[in-house]
Amino acid sequence: MDSLITAAARALAAGDPIGALNRVALREDAPALALRGIAMAQLGDLPRAKHLVRRAARAFGPREAVARARCVVAEAEIALAARELAFPARALDAARAVLDARGDAANAAHARILAARRLLLLGRLDAAESTLDASNASALPPALRAAHALARAGLAMRRLRAGPARAALRDATQAARRAGIPALSAEVEQAARLLKAPAARLLTRGTERALTLAGVEALLASPALVVDAARNAARAEGVTVALARRPVLFALLRALAEAWPADAPRHALIRHAFRGKEADESHRARLRVEIARLRTALRPLAGIRATRDGFLLLPEVGRDVVVLARPVEEAQAALLALLADGEAWSSSALALALGASQRSVQRGLEALAEQGKASAIGSGRARRWITPPMPGLATRLLLPPLLPGD
Repeated sequence: MDSLITAAARALAAGDPIGALNRVALREDAPALALRGIAMAQLGDLPRAKHLVRRAARAFGPREAVARARCVVAEAEIALAARELAFPARALDAARAVLDARGDAANAAHARILAARRLLLLGRLDAAESTLDASNASALPPALRAAHALARAGLAMRRLRAGPARAALRDATQAARRAGIPALSAEVEQAARLLKAPAARLLTRGTERALTLAGVEALLASPALVVDAARNAARAEGVTVALARRPVLFALLRALAEAWPADAPRHALIRHAFRGKEADESHRARLRVEIARLRTALRPLAGIRATRDGFLLLPEVGRDVVVLARPVEEAQAALLALLADGEAWSSSALALALGASQRSVQRGLEALAEQGKASAIGSGRARRWITPPMPGLATRLLLPPLLPGD
C-alpha cells in the first residue's frame, strides 16, 4: 500500500473525509476507489459512495478476498445509512466469515455491529443481542467500541431498560472521546439525550404526566395494572394479556381504564370502540358481546362489572389502573417514530421495519404529507421520505416496545 493510500486511510479513520479525498480524488485503482467511496459516505453523498465502493469491489482481484470483503462491509454501512434495509444479509455474513478467517478481527466486528444495527431497526431484538454478544468489545479499537456500545444502548432502550442503557452510553462516551471523532461524539450525545426526554405519557385518575425511559421501566415493574397503548396490551406483575390483534377489545379496555375508578358510560364505550355517533340497540347488543369477550381475556388480571350507566373495571384490591400512552398519539405514530431519526427512508424499508405491507405504509406516508408532517424527495425507486425531528421527545420509543419478560 503506497503512502497516499495510507495517509487517506488514516484521515478517514480520524473522521476527515476532505483530507482523504485530497490524497486520492483523482485515482482510479481499487484501494483509492474504496477510500473515495467511504469519504463520500462520510460527506453524505450515499448514492455516489455506493457506486464507488461497488467499483472498488469489482476492481480487486480474485486473490484479494479480504479487500473485497471490506468493500462489502462498507457497502452494507452505506446501505444502513441510506435505510436500505433489504441489503442482503447473507452477503454481509459471508464477508464477515472471510474477515474472521483471515484474521481481520476489527472489520469482522464492524460487520457484526452493522448486522446488529439493521436487526434493531427491524425490531428483531433477540437476534441483535446475539450478534452483539459474538464480538469482544474490549478488544476493539475506540471507534468500533463506541459503535458497539451505541448498539447496546439502543437495544436496552427498545427493551425499556434504563440502567443498562445508561451504562452502555457511558462506555460509548469514553470510547468516542478516545477515538477523537466529533461526529461519533455527537451521535453518542444525541443518544444520551433520549434517556432524559419524555418517552411516554401516564394517564391515571383523570391526570396526565410525562415519563422518561426510567419512569416507564419503574411503572412496568410496579404492581399497577398497566394498559399499554403502545403495543395494545395489559400487564401486571409479570402477567401480560396481548390485545394487539383485537383492536375493539383494546379500545374498550382503554376507555374503562381511563374512566377508572369510576365506571365508563355505555355511550362512551360505543363511541370509542365502534365509532358510533349514536348508540342504537344493535350497538348496545354488540357492546355486551365484546365486553363479555374482554372479561374473558382479562380474567388473569381484572374483572368487569356492569353498572346502571355502563361498565366498571375491577382490578385486584389495592392495585391501581394506569394507561401508558405514546408521547404523541396519532394514526401514523410508528411511521413518525422511524422518520424522526433524520434519515431519508424508502417506503419499502419502512414496511420492513414495521412489519406492514408497503401499500399501507405508502398510504400512511401520503396522509402525513397531506398534514405537512412528512415530505418526499426523488421519484420512482429513488423516492425517499423525511420529516423534521420532533424536539424534546424520545421518538424512537414511540415504537411498540417489548415488555420485560417477553
